[in-house]
Amino acid sequence: MEKTTALAATLGSGNLLGQVAANTAKAEHDTSFSNPGQQNTALVRINPNSNMPPPTDHGTVPPVWYSFDLAHRRVQEGGWTHQVTERELPSSKELAGVNMRLTSGSYRELHWHLADEWAIMLAGKARVTLLTAEGEMFIDDVSAGDLWLFPAGAPHSIQGLEGEGCEFLLVFNQGSFSEESTFLISDWLKHTPPDVIAKNTGLSAASVAKLPKDEPLYIFPGALPSQSLAQDRAESARVVPAAKQQYTFKASTMQPTFASDKGNVKIVDTKLFPVSTKISGGIVTLKPGGMRQMHWHPNASEWQFWIAGEGRMTVFNAQQDARTMDFRANDVGYVPKMAGHYIENTGTEDALFLELFPEGNFQEISLNQWLRALPRQVAMAHTNLSAEELSVLPEKSLPIL
Repeated sequence: MEKTTALAATLGSGNLLGQVAANTAKAEHDTSFSNPGQQNTALVRINPNSNMPPPTDHGTVPPVWYSFDLAHRRVQEGGWTHQVTERELPSSKELAGVNMRLTSGSYRELHWHLADEWAIMLAGKARVTLLTAEGEMFIDDVSAGDLWLFPAGAPHSIQGLEGEGCEFLLVFNQGSFSEESTFLISDWLKHTPPDVIAKNTGLSAASVAKLPKDEPLYIFPGALPSQSLAQDRAESARVVPAAKQQYTFKASTMQPTFASDKGNVKIVDTKLFPVSTKISGGIVTLKPGGMRQMHWHPNASEWQFWIAGEGRMTVFNAQQDARTMDFRANDVGYVPKMAGHYIENTGTEDALFLELFPEGNFQEISLNQWLRALPRQVAMAHTNLSAEELSVLPEKSLPIL
């Protein structure tokens, strides 16, 4: 209530936003705000900016929030998985996400996809393999904070290593992606006549009979690797050459692209990670009180995954449309292409989240930098600010404020 009263005073009753703020402040104090009917009080409590939006919100903005905690979780011996796709968040037509866990030694079965797979390790360690279209093998170990990129059509596997195994987020450049429709090796073999498999592989009928016949393996338990990473690589190199390109990126040891006392951001796009030609990402840490500057991305929509902390975001989508939502760990955020937005840490702990884009090149335009770079007369005419007031704006794009 106090925030809207203060906003009305700041804007003044002589302009439209000032009047809206004044009316909203009045409504918060009378029966207009009351809700004697049914409420999902738990949902209202975690998303107050949706229940009682700022007076600057207006119109209709496509859904910008969903949570993995609302998605069905598929649990198998060896781990679990759940996904947020275009079906759960209809506005996200270019990217989809899968959150997966593998226990120690367990595998995500050998498979391939119709879409590129960008991934970040959230916890633990894993060993990954990938066969390229050139017949080269890539094998590597990844730890929390590290990335990988598996191109569409390239067969690969993931295995949780010692300790508690691993958990990771997979992001695909296809909004309609479904983790249930991947190409699994066990599924293919199950649906191929045994005599064809024998002719193709040279295996005996007895050997072919050992192949999986029931449900696809998908996620299943296994023994931890008996060899070191170097030994696995050497064994593979006796059959096929090692991959010339690097399909993992050690973002865990990367220095931030930008850092201040209010947080930092690591930008990883095709310039740093050459194989990631269709997906780029930012790993953002906001300290309490920190804010991701008001900005937009001219070349791509933005898909977010919240790892820790709390925050809020307002999305401005032109035509007087704006919507504010609150975010917490395991939530997904979405910003339409070119829509203006900011992200603010509203909690008492660090907020950590990912920004993913269906483009290999990261691009961002800063509101502050734009206004500061204009000839003063142009900026003054559009903002009613004086030259002295405009000089307060940062001269450079500052991703974290």
